[in-house]
Amino acid sequence: MTMDIEFKTPEEIKAYQEELLHKALEYLNGNSRYYRRMFSEHGIDIGEIRHLEDLERIPFTEKKDLQIYNDDFCCVPRSKIIDYITTSGTLGEPVLFGCTDADLERLAYNEAKSFRCAGLDENSVLQLMTTIDKRFMAGLAYFLGLRKMGAGVIRVGNGIPELQWDTVRRFRPDAIMCVPSFILKLIEYAEAHGIDYRNSSIKKIIGIGEGLREQDFSLNLLGRRIHEKWPEVQLYATYSSTEMGATFSECECGCGGHVHPELIIVEIIGEDGRPVPDGEPGEVVVTTLGVEAMPLLRFRTGDISVKHTQQCACGRRSYRLSPLLGRKNNMIKLKGTTLYPPAINDVLDNTEYIDNYVVIVRNSDAGTDDVLVKAGLKYDPGFDVVKELKDRFRSRIRVAPAVEICPVAEIAAINFPAKSRKPVKFIDERKK
Repeated sequence: MTMDIEFKTPEEIKAYQEELLHKALEYLNGNSRYYRRMFSEHGIDIGEIRHLEDLERIPFTEKKDLQIYNDDFCCVPRSKIIDYITTSGTLGEPVLFGCTDADLERLAYNEAKSFRCAGLDENSVLQLMTTIDKRFMAGLAYFLGLRKMGAGVIRVGNGIPELQWDTVRRFRPDAIMCVPSFILKLIEYAEAHGIDYRNSSIKKIIGIGEGLREQDFSLNLLGRRIHEKWPEVQLYATYSSTEMGATFSECECGCGGHVHPELIIVEIIGEDGRPVPDGEPGEVVVTTLGVEAMPLLRFRTGDISVKHTQQCACGRRSYRLSPLLGRKNNMIKLKGTTLYPPAINDVLDNTEYIDNYVVIVRNSDAGTDDVLVKAGLKYDPGFDVVKELKDRFRSRIRVAPAVEICPVAEIAAINFPAKSRKPVKFIDERKK
């Protein structure tokens, strides 16, 4: 049996990726109008891009390029597109992506490998608490991956705690996959309705879309709160995006998301566009490998993370990515402190009397950022909520945003606009 590339030496992994990079460049030059034009305009001889370090010679691909020249990125005729999807639009207007049959098989391979990394196997049954429709790649990818590995999957979709617990009772899954903050709503419902969730069949929770750990890999406030309430389950965090067509999943060691070297090349770049030393934070830049319809070269994700290259205790030698610090475009300068929305979310997600919220960032007259938190309450805690919340923020992130208490229904209308697939918890009204 051939050894998984993730367990080989860093030198072997690098050589393997360089071989795949050469094939990817040839494919792009032959099939992508956008990249063929880029190579010509910048005088790039793809034959001279032999090593990963040579990628620096190639310009970045940005979200706006995908929006403006979307059709030019497609490398196959329309007749080969099997599945049409769009990005979530987190950083702007959604972008159209298409997948060929081979791309869907690649997605299945990626997710099967990621689920195995998180300790699932063909005997596992996972309850999928995320949408598989609404032009969403992830839900379909999860289903395809579970099917490929032979595991059972229960497609419940998101929300509706009553239905989720009824499904757990009926089918006894050993794992669930959802947005981590939803776990708290499941626990709250179980406690209110006498459901013995701690003795349920659930042994693993795989989180998507939200962080569970700090940069030192300890559980963050949200992760700790889940663990304190439900210590019997093991938590796994993941990081993925439509553009990457790949997932970074934690193993049982919980020390960052493992890259699958056969699917993606990752660079971490600084403000100057140059790679930063391993272990330092920077923007995640990806080059996809093996994508047929819309492969990407040096795509700037806008996500800020850290690359860890030391061998993991699980034995894998492929590099890992730290929990995301945030998105580059969403960086906030509040009263002299640099922070990202996840730090604010973490405080709010773990305040027991907060039902829902939205964080709004605007330009201030002083040229810095003003941050307003609009929050809805589950109940009246009987004290000055605004003061107490500000004290929580100061103890956690050293500064406190403005706080406004609003009706829960008003916040819910902002969180769940008609066309959004993800809850809207951050609104950036700054003039760029």
